[in-house]
Amino acid sequence: MLDQIEFTTKSIRERTADFKPSIGIILGTGLGGLVKEIKIAYTLPYNEIPHFALSTVEGHSGKLIFGELSGKQVVVMQGRFHFYEGYDMKQITFPVRVMKALGISTLCVSNACGGMNPAFQVGELMIINDHINLFPTNPLIGKNYPELGPRFPDMGETYKKELRELAKQIAKENNIKVDEGVYAGLTGPCFETPAEFRYLRRIGADVVGMSTVPEVIVAKHAGLDVFGISIVTDLGVEGHVEKVTHEEVQHIANLQEPKLTLIIKELVKRI
Repeated sequence: MLDQIEFTTKSIRERTADFKPSIGIILGTGLGGLVKEIKIAYTLPYNEIPHFALSTVEGHSGKLIFGELSGKQVVVMQGRFHFYEGYDMKQITFPVRVMKALGISTLCVSNACGGMNPAFQVGELMIINDHINLFPTNPLIGKNYPELGPRFPDMGETYKKELRELAKQIAKENNIKVDEGVYAGLTGPCFETPAEFRYLRRIGADVVGMSTVPEVIVAKHAGLDVFGISIVTDLGVEGHVEKVTHEEVQHIANLQEPKLTLIIKELVKRI
């Protein structure tokens, strides 16, 4: 793994000159609009990056973008990889390792999700304050490389409190309704059954999705500060489980994406 990270990082640096990002951003389903706010310096399609997987899901364009956002140098994944696409955990999280090697100290992740909290509404933004890993495996299983992080990383404050508070302040200043809550990560690709929604709510989750958790685990292992935010695109509240399609998820995410973009832009500016 170390050789792959080094080779990929070297390859990217050869194509991006002296660009040194301090913040990494992963954009989820329907949330690629943030790229319009970036003064782009370099764009690398995933298929041109050594050891990168390919994003096969509609709404994930599959590009690594380097540029300036709110006065900061950033690297942005426009599209991520998922366990349900057939990739293993090392492939899914490999870009986080590379972004760390390129110099980032903070990772911002976004996603579209289903909501179980009865207080939530479709289109609402939720700042992630914790997560539950319900994937059948963990990206840190296997040989540990001390150069990448400790064998047993602490996950007591996975999502940095200062960043969460800052995001809430930004939302308040701009009259954007946000909540905080717990994200449960499942494999997909099936949307959840009513019984699964009930189970997830009972174990303490507010929303559920098919991504984010693996990347965040690796980010914490690597010593990065993490901020996460979700758009609730459908509801699975007990007694009221809506029929949902991927197209509808994309539609709701696209509608609410400007709010998320505003928060991330301002957050990057204030970090």
